[in-house]
Amino acid sequence: MKFISFLTLLIGAPLLAKPLPEIPLWSGEVPGEKGQIIGEEKVKDRDHNGILRTSNVSKPTLTIYPAPAGRGNGAAVIVAPGGGYNILASKHEGTDVCEWLNEIGVTAVLLKYRVPRRKDLGKHHAPMQDAQRAVSLVRSRAAEWQIDPDRLGILGFSAGGHLAATVLTSDGSVSFPKEEVDQHSPIPNFGVLVYPAYLKSETDPNQLVAEVSIDAKTPPSFVVVANGDKKYVEGSALYYLAMQRAGRECELHIYGKGGHGFGMKKTPRRVGEWTTQAGAWMGEMGFLKVK
Repeated sequence: MKFISFLTLLIGAPLLAKPLPEIPLWSGEVPGEKGQIIGEEKVKDRDHNGILRTSNVSKPTLTIYPAPAGRGNGAAVIVAPGGGYNILASKHEGTDVCEWLNEIGVTAVLLKYRVPRRKDLGKHHAPMQDAQRAVSLVRSRAAEWQIDPDRLGILGFSAGGHLAATVLTSDGSVSFPKEEVDQHSPIPNFGVLVYPAYLKSETDPNQLVAEVSIDAKTPPSFVVVANGDKKYVEGSALYYLAMQRAGRECELHIYGKGGHGFGMKKTPRRVGEWTTQAGAWMGEMGFLKVK
């Protein structure tokens, strides 16, 4: 009976495709890196708790996780892990998220953006360049990867949530020399912000930060945070209010229990249901509909 149950589980589970080899974001010199002193890139489980941290990223890349054969719906989502713009939480906010997206028929794109913060530059300057290039690059290869360039989202955690918000609300201009790939828009079609950091202005607690400017063109967004995330919960609420006032589509979940950094960790609290809610929202908004 145990063997039959195991077979049933295997048959019922989606067969996830292997990720494609890493793709460099920049064909030549990475913009703004000259003179920056960054150590060797490392991936460590520092606390021996399964939380992988990627540090010292100077060569940003994309890794494509294709949707399972025959189950892809054409949507794609770029995943931006968090880590305070100092490291990348590359498993529970990275590879684990890509596997979940595959399970709902979405092609996942793991973004390894530059960390730590660059000397004499804003905390998100280099990551913003990487994220914008990532959006344009994915769109430029949409046919190859069998995705719809008009159903491309970005999903970010903590600092990655801030990064996603800046990309979603940008005017499309970039701070690097354009190449052929950059003919494609660097603005995603939708966003999922998971406990996004740094959204509340430090000078006016009732306003968003200057780099997140919501208007009538801001793409639809799904935002999730926990009430216990005292440092960042207000920023999520401010984002929702700004979207509401601009007449834009936005769904906000503030769970009663849960702190910061839950990501794809197993938790008995309801906040662990965020993936179900996010997937349902993407479906309801039409982003998972096969065209």
